[in-house]
Amino acid sequence: MNSCVLMAKVIRSPELRYTQENQTAVAQMLVEFEGRRPEEATATLKVVGWGNLATQMQENYKEGDRVIIEGRLSINSFDRPEGFKEKRAELVASHIYVIDGMLSSPVSSESQNNVVSMDSFKSSSSYDQDKPMKTPMTPVVSSPPSTSTSVDENLDDIPF
Repeated sequence: MNSCVLMAKVIRSPELRYTQENQTAVAQMLVEFEGRRPEEATATLKVVGWGNLATQMQENYKEGDRVIIEGRLSINSFDRPEGFKEKRAELVASHIYVIDGMLSSPVSSESQNNVVSMDSFKSSSSYDQDKPMKTPMTPVVSSPPSTSTSVDENLDDIPF
């Protein structure tokens, strides 16, 4: 199964284009992400979106946004003028979620209006982690089921 989830920073804003005869929208942007260890350099990757996602990418994301991208990895190979084949990976996005605050511009699709920033829950929450509980909770112990069997009950009688 080819499925990837990547947390990255947009380093080149999405560019929106259309396929021949203006049938399908295609957006491309460049993202960077950190390596697994601090000594590893950051890596860059091209992200491609198709159709409605492509127009949303162009409208909602810009350079500097931190995003989580879901999609599939694709490897493209092409001939170089130097005489060898080069392979490049790209992420074909199926969903993109913003991490830092709100989107960079208003969302045009009504389906995205139900997105709420996690920061809004921090101030309105009645839960206070610093306050200790007043009384410790004790677990409720139920009595185990009775294991005794009656003398009249014959488990060997099967009615068939």
